[in-house]
Amino acid sequence: MTPTEPSSSPVTPGTGPAGVEWSPVLRGAVLGLCVLVAVSVVEAILDRNMDNFKDSGWIVPLFLLILVGYTLGGYVAGRAAPTSPLTNGTLAGLFAFVGWIPVRIIIWVARDENKGLFTGHSPAIRPGQLLGHVVIAAGLGLLGGWLGGRAALRARG
Repeated sequence: MTPTEPSSSPVTPGTGPAGVEWSPVLRGAVLGLCVLVAVSVVEAILDRNMDNFKDSGWIVPLFLLILVGYTLGGYVAGRAAPTSPLTNGTLAGLFAFVGWIPVRIIIWVARDENKGLFTGHSPAIRPGQLLGHVVIAAGLGLLGGWLGGRAALRARG
């Protein structure tokens, strides 16, 4: 192939390696992050106003909403990028989580409970939780991307 011949693989603007389309990934991540932030704020308010929040019935529904946030972010990215929905959905879920970490730290600072950030009796963020959230965010972003990609293909006919 000479420099004057056109490339055999078309280059789409905004598409990175492995079919990553950054605009849908960022839209999905922002939507997922919005869900995560809303749930985190509600959790902080409930924890502040309830005597025994950790043993209340609120823990499970709030955790399920966090899972929905990861899946929804992946769905939006996968639907907007149906040529590679799994990659885009996974990245959207992961980026939503990465964006949530500073928000979680800000909530921890605002509550000023004299707890350690990573250590102590009840730290704001445990290393095991970080790893768990990475795996969950990637897995549910992947699932959301798959569902979104299928929905986009069904809509096309």
